[in-house]
Amino acid sequence: MKSDLFAKENMAQPATVAGMTLENAKSIKYAVNGEMLARQGAMIAYRGTLQFERRGQGIGGMLKRAVTGEGLPLMSVSGQGEAWFAHEAQNCFIVDIEQGDALTINGRNVLCFDASLSYEIKTVKGSGIAGGGLFNSVFSGHGRLGLVCEGNPLVIPVSPQLPVYVDTDAVVGWSANLQTSLHRSQSIGSMLRGGSGEAVQLMLQGEGYVIVRPSEATPQKAQQH
Repeated sequence: MKSDLFAKENMAQPATVAGMTLENAKSIKYAVNGEMLARQGAMIAYRGTLQFERRGQGIGGMLKRAVTGEGLPLMSVSGQGEAWFAHEAQNCFIVDIEQGDALTINGRNVLCFDASLSYEIKTVKGSGIAGGGLFNSVFSGHGRLGLVCEGNPLVIPVSPQLPVYVDTDAVVGWSANLQTSLHRSQSIGSMLRGGSGEAVQLMLQGEGYVIVRPSEATPQKAQQH
C-alpha cells in the first residue's frame, strides 16, 4: 500500500522518553507509566494496558460549572502504555512548570498534565461576579502541562511599568503572580450608543507573561468547552 498518508511525518513512532511529548502540531503523546490527567474526551488513541477513569472536580469545581457553564472535567489515565490527546485540531503546546512557578490557565485551553502538578480552580481576583474569566485553573509544583490554542498564541511580557490589557474571551493564561482587575475602556455613554464592542478588559500588572489566542470565544462555543 502506497500513499503520502504513510509518510514518516504522519507515522506514530514508539516513545523514546517517559511522559509528555509533542507528536505533531495538533496532538500530544504521553508515555504512561503510572498515572497522568487529561480533559475528558481528549484521548484520540492509545496502545498498551491503560485505564481511563472520570475524575471529579470537587465542590469548588462543581460551583464553578454551575455559575459559568464552563469547567475542566478531568479523567485519570493509569497503567502502562502510550496515549494520544488532541482537541478539535487546535495547536498543542507543552509548558514545563518548575518548583516555585504557578500558571493560571483558562480551563478550555487545558489538554493534559502530569499527576505531579497541583491543580485547583480559583476566582480571578478583581473580576467581580459577572463577565468572562471569573474562574481559572491554577497549576503549580513540578511537571509538564499540555495546552491547546486556536491558532498560534501571542505571549506578551508584563512589567510593573507597563500593564497589559486583554480581552477576557481571548486570554489563555498568565503568570499567577500577576495582579488582575477589570478595566473599562469605554464610558457608559459610549456603551449606550453602541461603542466599539470592546468595553471591558482584564488588566494584568506586575512581572510576568500573559498568553492570548488570535480569536475570541463566542458564547455558544464557550459553553461547548
